[in-house]
Amino acid sequence: MFQLFKKRNHGGRSRLEMKDLDGNDLTKGDMVNALRYELGVCRILEDEKGFLYESLETNKQVSWIKMVDATTKFQKVRKIEKTEA
Repeated sequence: MFQLFKKRNHGGRSRLEMKDLDGNDLTKGDMVNALRYELGVCRILEDEKGFLYESLETNKQVSWIKMVDATTKFQKVRKIEKTEA
């Protein structure tokens, strides 16, 4: 019989990663500057649903999935590097 519909390999789909716009890895406890939702400086937390950003200025919490940049698939945040004093 004719094979009208061929199976497509979807293995090449890009997976969302926890990286900032500069490509730095993000983990629980990191401090970031959020570029959406007027959050300002945030801390990355983890709950039963996954990662979220908690604003230190407004205490508002936003899920990490809402912060994904559609073009790069990275997070719309910039990691604040820890400096040793």
